[in-house]
Amino acid sequence: MKQTPLRACLCALLLSSTLLSACAPLIIGGAAAGTALVATDRRTAGTQLEDKNIDLKVDQVLVKEFDNDTVRVISTVYLGKVLLTGEVPDAAMKAKIVDRISKVENVRGVLDYMVVAEPMTLGQRTDDNWLGSKVRTALLRTKGVPSRTIVSTTERGVVYLMGRVTQTEGAYAAAAAARVSGVQQVIKLFDYVTPEEAIALDNANGSPEADKQQPADTAAPTAPASNTLPAPINDGPEVMAID
Repeated sequence: MKQTPLRACLCALLLSSTLLSACAPLIIGGAAAGTALVATDRRTAGTQLEDKNIDLKVDQVLVKEFDNDTVRVISTVYLGKVLLTGEVPDAAMKAKIVDRISKVENVRGVLDYMVVAEPMTLGQRTDDNWLGSKVRTALLRTKGVPSRTIVSTTERGVVYLMGRVTQTEGAYAAAAAARVSGVQQVIKLFDYVTPEEAIALDNANGSPEADKQQPADTAAPTAPASNTLPAPINDGPEVMAID
């Protein structure tokens, strides 16, 4: 889990970007597994900066305290919540990482989706990167999906979606991701707002999403529930099964 030159460049770019740039999740254990880079979103500039700082702190903890060949952990931060994906050698290590990250300053909660398994191969990570890029393209092209406020992470064919969206927007985003060939499952970890709140946030942040026509709430596709994955610590996930 050593920091690569590319990773160092990405971190430098993030720190030098304007406050209106959204958080780019930091990666432990190699290339990003399909994590979306968001241009603008519904977080305030101060919240975006805080999320970046949390991600840097989480990254430092993972590198300093859990750097070995059996651990590959990826962190994604949105509104102070840390999504952890990747592989660990056993349940004890999994619990230790969750406990430690939950104590990082300003972390509001930990969404634990790490699995007990051998670290993925380079080929598997490359496949996830490619799949993640296809998911991001699908979100961008789907009407009614505020793609600039959604962060997607793809691990082992599972797509995790975070962001500030309405129920309708979240359902459309999940449906768009589920239609991408190769996606095994979609996990919605959204922070929901009302349509009125979404419009106010878009206007306040000068987001291009403010000019998009949103679909009617009653037209949103539904996502069936599933208990096949572990529940996160602080929020109940919504899982869309793939036919």
